[in-house]
Amino acid sequence: MRISLIALATCVVAGLLAPASARAAGRVTQAGLLSAMGEDAARQSCAVPAIRLGSVASLRSFHQAMADCADRFWSGRFAAAGLAYSPPEVTVTTGNDSVCGTITSSGAQYCPDQRTIVIRIMKNDLRDPFRMNIAHSVAHEWGHHVQQLIGVLDAQAALYVPASDGARKLLSHRLEMQAECFAGVFYRATLTSIEPGITWEDWITAVRTADESDVHGKPRNLAFWQDRGYRGGSTADCNTWTADRDKVG
Repeated sequence: MRISLIALATCVVAGLLAPASARAAGRVTQAGLLSAMGEDAARQSCAVPAIRLGSVASLRSFHQAMADCADRFWSGRFAAAGLAYSPPEVTVTTGNDSVCGTITSSGAQYCPDQRTIVIRIMKNDLRDPFRMNIAHSVAHEWGHHVQQLIGVLDAQAALYVPASDGARKLLSHRLEMQAECFAGVFYRATLTSIEPGITWEDWITAVRTADESDVHGKPRNLAFWQDRGYRGGSTADCNTWTADRDKVG
């Protein structure tokens, strides 16, 4: 069984040059909204189909079902908090280009300016369609869309532009680990019906032992935040912005 953890190489690839005036407002907004969406959600059943070996069509169907599942979950969380929600566009392709440039080699990215999740079907997915790996493409990138809606991306951008290289790296890690935590929150409600093909404990072990990413940070910290979201089931558990440096490095 292959566990390449494709989401550890996903990233936000555009829209990181927001005006500095967003900084203070964005930081306050994200903290308040995390608490507002903080209740543990009820379990949610999602009809996520089987993946046929070598079938592009079945992978498209799988990604669309995952998108429908994520949309239903997050629209419910926003509604429960009395917050406006809008879904992202979702593009599934076998090509290299997206609405915000060349697709990363990992196969998934979020384009904030276009509010679009782009997923590229990779050859490895056709040869070895491991469900949890593939599902995580949608779950992680939807986490970035949530960050967009609550003002986190604008706030991070305002801090990122004037920062030193070292500070930028840490800001990137905080952003990506929060998206991992949001994915964990989503999984708490939906994982059983996704039928991931792996236990949660084995999945987190695989995340913890994956290759380190300069953009995303240490795998052990990515595993910590994803597991924290899953165990707690609440966005209130996902405030990576005030976490100690050793938890986001």
